[in-house]
Amino acid sequence: MTALLELRETTKIYSGGVFKRRTTVALDAVSLSIGTETPTITAIAGESGSGKTTMGMLFLGFLEPTKGEVVYKGKDLWASSKEEWRVFRREVQAIFQDPFEVYNPFYKVDHVLTVPIAKFGIGSSKAQQRDMMEKALIDVGLRPEETLGRYPHQLSGGQRQRITVARALILQPKLIIADEPVSMVDASLRATILQSLRKLNKDLGISILYITHDLATAYHICENIMVLYQGSVAEAGDVDTVIKDPQHPYTRLLVGSIAWPDPKRKWGQEVEEYRSETLGQRGTGCKFMPRCPRAMDICREAPPPLYQTSPTRAAACYLYRDHPILEGREIGKVLGQQVE
Repeated sequence: MTALLELRETTKIYSGGVFKRRTTVALDAVSLSIGTETPTITAIAGESGSGKTTMGMLFLGFLEPTKGEVVYKGKDLWASSKEEWRVFRREVQAIFQDPFEVYNPFYKVDHVLTVPIAKFGIGSSKAQQRDMMEKALIDVGLRPEETLGRYPHQLSGGQRQRITVARALILQPKLIIADEPVSMVDASLRATILQSLRKLNKDLGISILYITHDLATAYHICENIMVLYQGSVAEAGDVDTVIKDPQHPYTRLLVGSIAWPDPKRKWGQEVEEYRSETLGQRGTGCKFMPRCPRAMDICREAPPPLYQTSPTRAAACYLYRDHPILEGREIGKVLGQQVE
């Protein structure tokens, strides 16, 4: 399978402080490919500070990697020509977390849709461009006659977020990177927006990278999942098996934090055994070791590699050191995205 977009052993380090002596490794040698043949919805999950958004920004070309590569159609994205960047900007679209900051309050919401049409020269006439806008709004569950011509403050947060989905849809992208797209809208509207994303994937063949801290929504709309912890992959694989039977202790902690609709299940009961993280205990070993209830001596020596525990599962934990190791781009084996 040929990859549309790929991270190859990609690392992003942020520098700060006087003379930039203080550094933070936001993403640590992570690989992931998004193919072109079978459109998928892949979740990138983890708690705040795990590197999810940095990963999304690298995929979007908003950040240049410190090490490794971002590869677009087999070529280093950062070595692309101006025209290749233009094509990339059309084929890879973003939906951001905050549905309020996208809009200029002095412009009607139509402006969000007309700008990409003008920028990429879409449509041969005003009438055709109008039809494209109306179709995109209908595809995300909005009525054009009740949406166009209004100012942002006249629409709800859910409506504004769906307009940003429509904006991406107008350009007919091959990939949408959605960074926490429902975290700032009411719970009643989340299902509608998530259903819109599923429709784009199933009906229009658009792959989606769904960045979230919410494993419940990831479980309901995604096919695969990659769980990050402090910039490294903790676990990856088929979303159904990862959520129902997590193997990495960190994934178990995240799943145990979900409030399940089961009166016999005490919320957070799986979390109690985990230790509080002590920053001073960090060393060269496993990043999760200070919090892990199953830490072993080997965990202090070196970071664990990714072990393939089944055809659709991999976990970076020494509990599975009798399984084969996945190297770099081989993570696609468990995500159904193996590339040539």
